[in-house]
Amino acid sequence: MGKGLIGKRIVICGSRKLEEIKTLIEKQGGLPLVHSLQGTVFLAEKEVAPDLVELIKQGADWVVFTTGIGLETMVNIAGKLELEEEFLSILRMAKIASRGYKTLAALKKLIITPVVVGEDGTTKGLIRSLQHFDFSGKRVMIQLHGETAPELTKFFEDRGAIVQKILPYQHIAPNAESVNRLCREMQCKQCDAVCFTTATQVRSLFNFARENGIHKEIVDALNQQVLAVAIGKVTLEALKEEEIERVLVPEHERIGAMIITLTKYYQNESSI
Repeated sequence: MGKGLIGKRIVICGSRKLEEIKTLIEKQGGLPLVHSLQGTVFLAEKEVAPDLVELIKQGADWVVFTTGIGLETMVNIAGKLELEEEFLSILRMAKIASRGYKTLAALKKLIITPVVVGEDGTTKGLIRSLQHFDFSGKRVMIQLHGETAPELTKFFEDRGAIVQKILPYQHIAPNAESVNRLCREMQCKQCDAVCFTTATQVRSLFNFARENGIHKEIVDALNQQVLAVAIGKVTLEALKEEEIERVLVPEHERIGAMIITLTKYYQNESSI
């Protein structure tokens, strides 16, 4: 394979494995630009405890888990409150919905079988799997991960459910100057592609764009002149929700596969 990224400025939005990604881009002749959109995720133990106690007191008809680590964290917090058995009892009495294979694995460890499993690990996939159930007047607890999942919440509320949300982890937005710099570079076409490795990075960018009145400009930049690259389905879903039509996605959800796919894209483009 030739050096397919020669002359290309490739933005990295993550904060993990930066050296590895930079090296992969440089080996293909590209110029890596780091603008972290990941922000910080922290354990919100004090905030979660009252919500967990309320769930144990009130019970739930349905409990929806969106991440394996979120489920494990809730079990750990319940343990610290000396309420682990009560919490697990609530889960065993409720109908469980699970998004993603890591969540499913965490449930299996607890010997809990979900009624519904999101087919592809995305929120849309989970909603599709829940379509045929009646939620009118049902108590639904949704475990979130650092973000509010408005689409999932709306799905249940529109169907008459009483929704309780628990966020074991909460998200602090990334450095505003870093996001602002990226927005300027995208608007002025000072970068060629932007690599998103989590849905959180996508939301950080578009939340900033909305707050600063440049949402349409950023959507237009990604649809017309700067290529959006998503590491996998969940990140792709977040970009599609923001009306980004043109997104490159590798077949395998790996950083190396993402850079190889991007390299091949530019090689094919130059050979046309």
